[in-house]
Amino acid sequence: MRIAVYIPLLLSLLAPLGARPLAERCEPRLATWLLTASALLLGTATTISLGLLTITGLIRFPQLAGLGHWSAHTAQRDDPAELSVALIAGLLLGAAVLMAARMLWRRARTLATAALEAACMPAEDGLVVIEDEAPNAFAIPGLPGRVVVSTGMLHTLDETERHILLAHERAHLTSRHYAFVALAQLGAAANPLLRPLATAVTYTIERWADESAAAATGDREGVARTVGKAALAAHHASGRTPGAALAILGRRTPLAAAGPVPRRVAALLAPPFGRHPVLAAVTATVLAVTVLSTAEAAHDLHLLLEAVGA
Repeated sequence: MRIAVYIPLLLSLLAPLGARPLAERCEPRLATWLLTASALLLGTATTISLGLLTITGLIRFPQLAGLGHWSAHTAQRDDPAELSVALIAGLLLGAAVLMAARMLWRRARTLATAALEAACMPAEDGLVVIEDEAPNAFAIPGLPGRVVVSTGMLHTLDETERHILLAHERAHLTSRHYAFVALAQLGAAANPLLRPLATAVTYTIERWADESAAAATGDREGVARTVGKAALAAHHASGRTPGAALAILGRRTPLAAAGPVPRRVAALLAPPFGRHPVLAAVTATVLAVTVLSTAEAAHDLHLLLEAVGA
């Protein structure tokens, strides 16, 4: 436990360095899975590590040690962590749990609001057209979800571009991109060091939807043109998109303008990205080390508690 318990904390410092390479060089679907898994797993592992360190500090106090029939004197002698480290870990643990719980509550409330909005929207084939001169388009998850497009956006695009936009939006719903964003943000809420991973996920889901639209239409250049055209049209109307829909996918702007648009357009004009086995293997290794070190630290704490049993 002297080393294993700190490994997830160390990896959470290094993991953000890989967020941009994964998002930029790896196939978007795989990148989204890897980034989401990394954020969630590292966020969970670091929270567990803080909990383990906190426990080593708590059992040093006779009143608390007595609750578990442990010897506080033996714990003070055999404890692998300094008391100051355990106390700091306890404070960080409290903050992590509070932030994660807050995020879960807000996310659940937003999902419920979005589902209610979707259920109340009459739609034909899941498409809702709203009378609004501002060019907007976004997806609202629900049972079923809805694709909402303003008349302003429909007037901005030609028929082919409309099909591309709808394919992009529907990809968000069918692939449940809101779930990836929520899980990545949960990991980042527990460990703020992982925010770059959550930010990268909000970009890769857009790339994933772009590639889905390109596959559905067979026109990568057309998708690139549509993304750029819709982003320019929506630039001055971003503040008028319903908040619940944007919050679901972690967006600050309408879907067409979400993420660095020039990077998305450039990626569409280039050949499709491969799976990049080196990046995937490195990420898988980091996740495996995280799981193994956390399990080892938990096992070591179990042995310590057995040793200090009164």
